[in-house]
Amino acid sequence: MTRLRIGVIGEVVRMAFDTVRSSRLRSGLTVLGVVIGITSIVGMTSMIRGFDQSLREAIKAFGPNIIIVQRFGPLSFTSGAEFSTLIKRPVLTVSDARAIAAQAPSIRLVDIQLGLGGGPPTQDRAFYKNLRTKLIVIAGTTENFAEGTQLGLVAGRFFTGTEVQHRSSVVVLGHTPYQALFGESGLDPIGKVIRVGALRYTVIGIFAKRPGIGGFSAQQDDFVVIPYTMYQRQYGLRGFTFGRGRIGGTLVPIQIAALPREGVPQADALADVERVMRIRHNLKLDDPNDFDVATQDSILGLWDRVSQATFLALIVISSIALMVGGIGVMAIMSISVTERTREIGVRKALGARRAEILFQFLVEAAFLTSLGGVLGILLGAAVGGLIHLVTGFPISLPWWSFALGLGFSASVGIFFGMYPAVKASRLDPIEALRHE
Repeated sequence: MTRLRIGVIGEVVRMAFDTVRSSRLRSGLTVLGVVIGITSIVGMTSMIRGFDQSLREAIKAFGPNIIIVQRFGPLSFTSGAEFSTLIKRPVLTVSDARAIAAQAPSIRLVDIQLGLGGGPPTQDRAFYKNLRTKLIVIAGTTENFAEGTQLGLVAGRFFTGTEVQHRSSVVVLGHTPYQALFGESGLDPIGKVIRVGALRYTVIGIFAKRPGIGGFSAQQDDFVVIPYTMYQRQYGLRGFTFGRGRIGGTLVPIQIAALPREGVPQADALADVERVMRIRHNLKLDDPNDFDVATQDSILGLWDRVSQATFLALIVISSIALMVGGIGVMAIMSISVTERTREIGVRKALGARRAEILFQFLVEAAFLTSLGGVLGILLGAAVGGLIHLVTGFPISLPWWSFALGLGFSASVGIFFGMYPAVKASRLDPIEALRHE
């Protein structure tokens, strides 16, 4: 009995496939909407996941314990604060960094970073003989930058505190400017004199390429680092006033990086930094912070919320295309039921049961949409690969995106194919045989 039932099911599946194969044009038009929906799901998922992995690697490259103090940043905007309020916050200063180093016992080292954080970064070009870079980020820091951010050097060294104090014209290159100025020629850049903007600097070190995926990590290497004292001399720190006589703006962004001592919990170090900053800004107990304090965990948490919302929006948008495709499947299958009414009557007269008729039409619908799902997966992967090849944008193709696409497509076929399948299974055999 079981063998007979399996044989009947196999025959039903074969008939469903034969029907689909004999109506190729109609089948192709039926699955078009499904193909578009699955292509968008797989293609966008590959880019979102690629960007997500690359961004996480870039954030982790700065070290798990580092604490960043900014005038304002992404955390402020996501908390609902208005820009008109944020712009009135006081500017961070070198004195703030020195106060944290002196008054926060849990902090091991502090770095002042000019040209980074709280606004558009300072950008300029670097030149060597007849070569030049694209616009790259110019950062002015203390001697603690390399250790605090855990960025390794592949050649040379980082500048010292003495060089910072004496405003030495020294520069450490990121991977991108190194490649632009010295990579093709193979010259040893250490000791060479280049021009950063309008001033000359001696190259003393080269940063390692940051970890990551594709083009996003490459953009993270578009920078050079000079002593913050030279940065002040070259780019200045002019401010302007916003109400109540408080300095509330600056032409260059500033942020402070702090690294806790060994064995000190990050929460304790964070509280120490906040305490020092609140005292310096004369904040009362019930006043909110007029600065941002960010850690790797808080930045990753922020990105988790953004990426989840983006992925949800992707699913909703793609579901619209799948719904349109599903409606097309239901319409085409309903027409197919009408055209094959006599065939259904013959099959019922020969003993076919309602369940077998229902199963046959559901298999046809699921096969059609699954075929569309496979085509959509291939096209989505191709779109993602093409974008990566042309632009360098990072992509990632996790196996679950393929399973998700195939599962969605098969579910669409079964859901929207149910109505015409039930309609076919309920046909009266005598009325069906009379149908012309």
